[in-house]
Parts: sequence; C-alpha cells; structure tokens
Amino acid sequence: MSGTILQVNVSAGGLPKRAIARGYLGELGIEGDIQAHPLIHGGPLKAVLVVAAEVVDALTARGYPLFYGALGENLTTRGIAIGDLRVGDRLRAGAARIEITRPRGPCAALDVYGESLKGEIYDARVQGGDGSSPRWGMSGLYARVITPGPVAPGDIIAVESKLA
Repeated sequence: MSGTILQVNVSAGGLPKRAIARGYLGELGIEGDIQAHPLIHGGPLKAVLVVAAEVVDALTARGYPLFYGALGENLTTRGIAIGDLRVGDRLRAGAARIEITRPRGPCAALDVYGESLKGEIYDARVQGGDGSSPRWGMSGLYARVITPGPVAPGDIIAVESKLA
C-alpha cells in the first residue's frame, strides 16, 4: 500500500498549516512547525499528523471550506488508503520512517470550518480505537518518527510493515 506526499505543512502555531517546499522530519516533528497547544498536540508520539487529500476533497465537495493544510496536518497524502492504516503500522515517508500511534481527536479549532465537521470525521468508535469505523483516519493519524529524514511533495509514502 503506497501513495505520495502531496503537501508538507507547518505553522507558527495552530491552524491552518501552510505548504513548504520540503521539510525535515525529526523526533519531535517537522523542523519549524510549532503547536499552539503543545500539551495536546506534538511530542514524540504525536510528532506528525497525516491526513489524506481524498478526505479533504470529499469534505470540500460536501461544502466545507477546506484546503490542504486546513486540518492542521503535516503531511497531506494521496493514494494511500488512510482508512486501512492501523496503530503500529510503520511507513516510509520520503527518507523518513514513521509509526502510526493514534487517531487524532479533533478539537474546537476546527469549528471555524463548520461546527458539524468534527462529527463528519470522528466518532465514538474512532475514539475507542475501532479501526472498522467508517470515520477511521478521516480526522488524521498521528505518528512518531522512527528514522528522521527529509520529506517533500512527490515523495513516496508507503506501508513498510503492518502490526497485525
């Protein structure tokens, strides 16, 4: 299972994150990226947020005023079935290696795009870790960085190993 990195995103804190030409994934995330609420986001187990472009595209088609980076993701991907990824899966992202650690629980900051958005991308089953939820992965998946390295649009993102 593989796809490509469509966009690499950072911010000076909070939403949205803006595209950069290339980045470096380190133990605590993409260099230059700052989290507005570091007790909630960031740290070694939530160093990188991955969101599928297909999710953003579907939500935009339903009328949400989104764009790549709007959900606060560091890596916007295309072609990898984010709903099939599970906690513990290891992926190559550019020259880096990452491991999925948990789904992202959407916060009130997303309300700027519509108060109903959180319900579209997250539910109690996702919160409970149930990967069979139709909303699994839609809010994004956090990952830790196993092997630091550069990432850029056009780079491959591919599953290297599945936990189960």
